[in-house]
Amino acid sequence: MASAPSKNPKKKSEKKPLLPLKRRQSLRLHLGGPSFFGNLVTTVLIFLLLMSAYSLVAGLAQPSNSIPLSTVAADVAAGKISAITVNGNALSLTYADGAHKTSHKDPASGLPETLATYGVTPAELAKVAITIQGQSGFQFWFLTLAPIILPILFIAFLFWFLSRQVRGAGMQAFSFGQSKARITDPADSTQRVTFADVAGAREAKEELFEIVDFLKSPKKFLDIGARIPKGIILMGAPGTGKTLLARAVAGEAGVPFFSISGSEFVEMFVGVGASRVRDLFQLAKKAAPAIIFVDEIDAVGRVRGSGVGGGNDEREQTLNQILVEMDGFEPTEKVVVMAATNRPDVLDPALLRPGRFDRRVTIDLPDRRDREEILRIHARKKPFGPDVDLAVIAERTPGFSGAELYSLMNEGAILAARENRKEITQYDLIRSIEKVMLGPERKSHLLSKKEKELTAYHEAGHALVSSILPNADPVHKISIISRGRAAGYTLKLPFEDKKMQSRKQFLDDIAATLGGYVAEEMLFDDVTTGPSNDLMVITALARDMVVRYGMSEKMGPIAFGERQLGNEPYSEHVAAQIDAEVTRIIEEAKVRAMHVISTHRGALDAIARELVEKETIERDNFEKILIANGITPKKREEEGILIAPSANGIV
Repeated sequence: MASAPSKNPKKKSEKKPLLPLKRRQSLRLHLGGPSFFGNLVTTVLIFLLLMSAYSLVAGLAQPSNSIPLSTVAADVAAGKISAITVNGNALSLTYADGAHKTSHKDPASGLPETLATYGVTPAELAKVAITIQGQSGFQFWFLTLAPIILPILFIAFLFWFLSRQVRGAGMQAFSFGQSKARITDPADSTQRVTFADVAGAREAKEELFEIVDFLKSPKKFLDIGARIPKGIILMGAPGTGKTLLARAVAGEAGVPFFSISGSEFVEMFVGVGASRVRDLFQLAKKAAPAIIFVDEIDAVGRVRGSGVGGGNDEREQTLNQILVEMDGFEPTEKVVVMAATNRPDVLDPALLRPGRFDRRVTIDLPDRRDREEILRIHARKKPFGPDVDLAVIAERTPGFSGAELYSLMNEGAILAARENRKEITQYDLIRSIEKVMLGPERKSHLLSKKEKELTAYHEAGHALVSSILPNADPVHKISIISRGRAAGYTLKLPFEDKKMQSRKQFLDDIAATLGGYVAEEMLFDDVTTGPSNDLMVITALARDMVVRYGMSEKMGPIAFGERQLGNEPYSEHVAAQIDAEVTRIIEEAKVRAMHVISTHRGALDAIARELVEKETIERDNFEKILIANGITPKKREEEGILIAPSANGIV
């Protein structure tokens, strides 16, 4: 599954969501937490600022050049003062020599009466120019009340600030059980997804068209007595587009889309998950018709009664509440529940019964045609060069999910931008395939001459055995350039997508995977840690052949199941037989690989020499080496050459 890249993620919708929700944070203690120390520092800084302001005001109110009133009277009598300005009780004195000083008079009497008490005669006072200025009421009251009001205001602010913190914690406690669902408004064109943005999954889209029709016009279903499924569960591998399809249903129907993950219901406090379920369904009913989408529902929907947590287990209570809410729907409520999981085998049976999630939509990995459509969707806004052929890219990516195809196209664009080019070429996309599958090239990982030769023979062994055995996949590329954790790799891809695997294909794949191990052992009389991952892969595959697929002649068509602690479906004797059968399958595959390599030693040496010299061999050059050594390469049937190669003496 895939969709076009976001049209313009930076633009915001001009219309507010239908039911806006805020993401509430979890309850936490403010005392002792990081926020408490931040608030304490803020409070101290505010206190220091207020004290500085008060000191400034107090300093302005009491200038440093103030003199006592007795000195003023003596200077007036001596004729030293030429002018006096009276502003309330404050006196501004101007001396004959130009000096300026201040003083204060008695508030209960005027200036002449006050100076007369100090022996200043009216004649002496008449020589002084006296100016009366009226003090403003604000200044008077501010200077008078500031020493009292400012501390009171500071204490009131401190109490308000602390009460606000406590109230915020209390509100978080009350909102702890509210839903954390994200809402997509149908009027928000920047987030709207339709079926035109989804490629592949044709059968799944046909199933979901009924849901869209019901949400658009439910009356025609209800009039005839039909009931649309209340729950639709989307099942498929990761990255196949389950969430995208759910969003497309809401976009086609034009209804609100409530999305939440199953893990967001579960908290350490019992009952919180059930409360969030109730809140979510209440919101959806108010906005009906609407869609509720629960991603990774297996986080809360696992089989009950496993004995973990008992009857009061929070996860089980959350699941019980989901079951009750879904079964309590009325036919006219027009609320559809969709869920996604890649583990349908672990879901509780009550969740899948008719009346709840009674419609199951399976989304498979895209086939070649679907992959090409997905690539074209992701190529809408990308500038491509004339050599780009998306059909070839789709052919070389079997098993890729929609998410991996999106990553492939994005990596191709990144490679072109890194090299300062304006167009994406076919070579960029080919390199992106390997980067998505194996990781980036490790050009700094230099091999010694011995290690390079050993790696070349190892990969040549894989490629040769895979090219000779009739049921193994054909080789498209060989490289000894390190990628990810691999020192080298052999890219084997089938010509056509496979829906089923046969026993012969498994056996040939095991032998081809052992080709590198056998080449090291035969040519260097030693083995390295290089084939460690190969051995893990073939051991798991051989065990699955015996235990899961019934492909062992000795054990017969029996599925034995997984043997775990507390769950032992078979005895120790049967386990020993299974181990012996796995060993036999691997040993026989090893013998076949040894026979191929010893028979076509010349081809092995030629492939290894080419790898040491050029480090990478593409399919065309590889087939030339095979033809030069008498081996017919595998070709498509429509190319006019048999798929099975002509090789003598194959075991």
